[in-house]
Amino acid sequence: MVVPMTVNFLKSKWRLFASAHPLAKGVIAYSIVWPTSSFMQQTLEGKQLKDYDWMRILRFGLFGGCYVAPTLYGWLRVASAMWPQTNLRIGALKAIVEQASYAPFASTSFYFGMTLLEGKGIEAAKAEVKDKFPKTLRIAIFIIPVLQTINFGLIPEPNRILFVSFCSLFWITFLAHMQKQGEKAQLNEHMPKQQLKQFQHHLPVLKNESFIPKVNNAFAL
Repeated sequence: MVVPMTVNFLKSKWRLFASAHPLAKGVIAYSIVWPTSSFMQQTLEGKQLKDYDWMRILRFGLFGGCYVAPTLYGWLRVASAMWPQTNLRIGALKAIVEQASYAPFASTSFYFGMTLLEGKGIEAAKAEVKDKFPKTLRIAIFIIPVLQTINFGLIPEPNRILFVSFCSLFWITFLAHMQKQGEKAQLNEHMPKQQLKQFQHHLPVLKNESFIPKVNNAFAL
């Protein structure tokens, strides 16, 4: 009896807190969803527990909770103020407007912000956006509008950020994969150069004066 009563008490307290502080609800949700997505992405790569990049997971949590949740909350409030009705037609309109405004901003912010959190600098962040933003946008245009039409058209406003955070679990996993793919490509691009330098470093220094006679003698044999 004690456990069910405790669970019901916590549920009621959470409902009161969530209804009174929707932004805090979003921050908590995204502080869980974003690192979970990074964890899922690394799991799909086949990593073992000892091989996980925990700092990367932490960066995802910080970015999701401290940046994405407040900006998304602001956009949802603006959209609800501009179109207060809740139906599929208005939901589709909001989704189209979002795809043309907030979605590009969110994708750009992700690649730019995560690169800065990795300590790579502004120029590297610009290059990351230039390389990956177009690819991400081409895929997002077929997925995000459908989800946001459902969100704006059928989901009550207090629960919209939770619905988005649930859908984001899979979308952010994809973004984490996209970001990691770029790192792998850069590694593969630079690895042959590094190996070539190491090979050249270990080659003996040959002088023409001593090397050419030896070659001539070899051919003379």
